[in-house]
Amino acid sequence: MSIHKRHLSAPAGGKHKGTRCMETSFKNKLIQHNLLIGTIITLPAPEIAEIFCEAGLDWLFIDLEHSAMSINDAQVILQAAAPQTPCVIRVPSNDEIWIKKALDIGAAGIIVPNVRTKEEAQRAVQLCKYPPEGLRSVGVARAQGYGDKLQEYLLSANEDIAVIIQIEHIDAVGNIQNLINVPGIDSLFIGPYDLSASMGKIGQTTDTEVQSAISRVKQSAGQANIPLGIFGSTAEAVKPFIQSGYTLIAVGIDTLLLGTAAKDITASLK
Repeated sequence: MSIHKRHLSAPAGGKHKGTRCMETSFKNKLIQHNLLIGTIITLPAPEIAEIFCEAGLDWLFIDLEHSAMSINDAQVILQAAAPQTPCVIRVPSNDEIWIKKALDIGAAGIIVPNVRTKEEAQRAVQLCKYPPEGLRSVGVARAQGYGDKLQEYLLSANEDIAVIIQIEHIDAVGNIQNLINVPGIDSLFIGPYDLSASMGKIGQTTDTEVQSAISRVKQSAGQANIPLGIFGSTAEAVKPFIQSGYTLIAVGIDTLLLGTAAKDITASLK
C-alpha cells in the first residue's frame, strides 16, 4: 500500500501525535485532494502577503528559487500570512541547508525543484523529516515556537510537513513510475515551462508533445492517488487543469499580477 493510501485511510477526526488536528493542516487538505488555490510570491513585501491572504487564497507559494529573497524575507512573509494562510516554500535546490532553514521558519511544506530520479526524491523526503524517518537536524526557531513548543513540533512535524517535488524535466517524466513509488512524497507539481525547455520546445507549453508528457505524469499520479499541482499565469489558464483533476494550483506571480493590473489601468485610460 502506498503512503498516500495510508494517509487517506486515516480517521477523519484523528489527530497527529502532537496537538493539532489533521483536518486543519495544509498537508491533510492536500492529500485529501481538496482544491487549493494560491499564487506565487517573489517580492519581499509582507504587505503583498497580507493582501493575498485577505483575498481568500488557500495557500501562498514562496519562491526562493527564482527570486532575490533571503530566508529572512521569507520568514517575514510567513509571519504576515499567519495564522490563516499556510505558506509553502520552493527552495533553490535539493539542499540540506536550504530545506532545514525553510522548515525552521515555519513553512507548511517544501517544493523541491527539478527532481528527476528516485534517489533525488528520496533525498528530498529524508531532508524534510526528523529521524528515524529522515535526516533533518533539530533546531530551535520560529517553527518550534522559539523553543516553547519544541517537543510538540518534534512529535508532529513528520506528519504535518508536505513534501512536494517538482516535475519539470523530461527525465522526470521518463522516471515517473519510480518517483511516485517513493514513500513520503505528498504531491507532484508540474513546471510546464521548464519541462517544455527540456524537450527543446521552450515556452511552447501547449505543444502536443509537451502536453503528452504532462498527461503521462497525470496518469501516473492518478494511479498512485498522488495529488497533482501546476502553475498557470491566469485563472483561465488553470481552469482546464482543475476540471481534469489537478488540485494544487498556483495562479500568477505577484509581479505579473501587479504588472497586468497596471497595464489594464493604463490601457483603459489612455
